[in-house]
Amino acid sequence: MQASAKSHGFTQVIEFQIEPRQQSALVLALSEQSERLAQGHEGFLSASVLVSDDGRRVLNYLQWQAREDGATAFQRLESEGENFWALIRAHQATAVTFGSFQVLRSIERSADNALACRLYR
Repeated sequence: MQASAKSHGFTQVIEFQIEPRQQSALVLALSEQSERLAQGHEGFLSASVLVSDDGRRVLNYLQWQAREDGATAFQRLESEGENFWALIRAHQATAVTFGSFQVLRSIERSADNALACRLYR
């Protein structure tokens, strides 16, 4: 399926493969980085840091209003001296996978507990 130019939202997903002993420190670093991205960067919607049951994978999930918002925020972090590659080395990630996705459909729960499915074209 090809993404429409009028999609509503953009998600960046970064998966780290690490040794379980690195998990807590990486989660803290990614949480702090996500907080810095959220502060003062237009278009930020949400962020999550997830871990696998075996402790070997950490997922950083960032949602933006548009692709450009996420790109601009990461460029600003880099220009302020925060090197993403240094974060990878510091936490001894053995592999890092990047992904990006545009939102075409979403299911949300409303304040009255009903489910609504939004279709974007």
